[in-house]
Amino acid sequence: MNFQRLLCALLLTLSGATLATESTQKAVLVTGASSGSGRVIAETLAERGYYVYAGARKQADLDALNAIDNIQAIRLDVTVQSEIDAAVEAVRAEGRGLYGLVNNAGVAVMGPLVEITASEVEFVMDVNVMGPYRVTKAFAPLIIESKGRITTTGSISGILSGPFYGPYSMSKHAMEAFTDSLAAEMAKFDVKVSIIEPGGFKSKIGTTTYQRMLANGFNFDESLYKEEWENNWMVQSSGNIDLENNVPKEIALAVIDTLESENPKTRYMIVGNRQTAERTVAKAMREMVQLNEKQTHSLTRDELIKMLDAMMAQ
Repeated sequence: MNFQRLLCALLLTLSGATLATESTQKAVLVTGASSGSGRVIAETLAERGYYVYAGARKQADLDALNAIDNIQAIRLDVTVQSEIDAAVEAVRAEGRGLYGLVNNAGVAVMGPLVEITASEVEFVMDVNVMGPYRVTKAFAPLIIESKGRITTTGSISGILSGPFYGPYSMSKHAMEAFTDSLAAEMAKFDVKVSIIEPGGFKSKIGTTTYQRMLANGFNFDESLYKEEWENNWMVQSSGNIDLENNVPKEIALAVIDTLESENPKTRYMIVGNRQTAERTVAKAMREMVQLNEKQTHSLTRDELIKMLDAMMAQ
């Protein structure tokens, strides 16, 4: 090692960093990295020294991502198997292996379940459910080989739901089961699996969803829920609300924890305030109560508290 390289290594060590070389630099694939949380995740990981394969669909986004240090853009539509297969081959050809997979690509589709078209439901399921399934299955051999980490961007909407959120919540609720099953199956190979569940932050999801509904011919005036729509935040904004597209750094930091913690959490809830956190946890507890209420094998209150104490002590 020459003097300049030795000095560089010393400076990085003193600053709490480690010297990343092609042989030691861990590689991570982030899907849906063109904008929003995916872009923040990709940039944050790259800044931290990871080599990031950033999945995107449009050439302009690919070019922009390629201009960032430690990022290599990969054309990747999670609904197109041939692009997924090509991405696997591209990563293999680099010879870096793959330590982390971040299933971030997703879309929002909302509307009354009895009025929304089947094609819209199929679309959100294809991206939000089948997408992570396809990508995880394709890259699993590389992740298993490295004893790496798999993280999926879910949503507290997978636990909470309500009027008009059905299609989106259905897709995110599926990721709850996906995470639990995958975590159990990957434990055999020392691969850790997590889900990040954001919510409660400003974004353009309302504008995008509203405009998509209009483009697909949804008629709010003829809806069975016309009165409910009139008080709905998406319609009130008329698709023109100017909200900051603020995906907090905490989401990217949670991804880092899933990659670097010896025992990462299975679930990371990233919300903007305590009220949202309480509402989400209360919904999960309400389901527990409903499962236990007046059932053939109901547990007593003392038994439930004992069970809760044991879980919290783990």
